[in-house]
Amino acid sequence: MVALVSTVAYLGLEARSVEVQCQIAPGMPRFNVVGLPDKAVNESKERVHAALSAMGLSLPPKRITINLSPADLPKEGSHYDLPIALALLAAMGVTDAEQISEYVAVGAPACRGLGRGCGQSSKSPRHPDRSF
Repeated sequence: MVALVSTVAYLGLEARSVEVQCQIAPGMPRFNVVGLPDKAVNESKERVHAALSAMGLSLPPKRITINLSPADLPKEGSHYDLPIALALLAAMGVTDAEQISEYVAVGAPACRGLGRGCGQSSKSPRHPDRSF
C-alpha cells in the first residue's frame, strides 16, 4: 500500500505542490527519503522516528520508502516532517489514508509526539469545493 499526503515546496514566495508517498514493503529494515531532499529533509526520518516513539509507536521492521514527488524539484526545510509522519502513519494503518489525502500538511512534529499544535493542515486546493 502507498499512502499519499500533499504538501508544498517553497520557492521564494511561490509554493509548489509536492506529494509525499510512503510505501512500507517487505525487506531489510531501512528508512529512505528520495526525491531530491536536502540535508534537513533527510534528517526528518530521525525527527519522525522520535515523534512516533513518543506516541508509543515503533516503526515496522520493513523497508520504508518516502518519495517526494516531483523528483526534479528541490525539497528544503523541516516543514516536510509532518507530511512524512502522516504518510507513514497512514501506510502503517494507524490513521485513515483516504481522509489524510484530502489535506495539505506543512509543519514539524515535536519530539514529544504529534499531538500539540505541531503543524498546519488545510483542505487541498485540488478540490475547489473545499476550503484551503
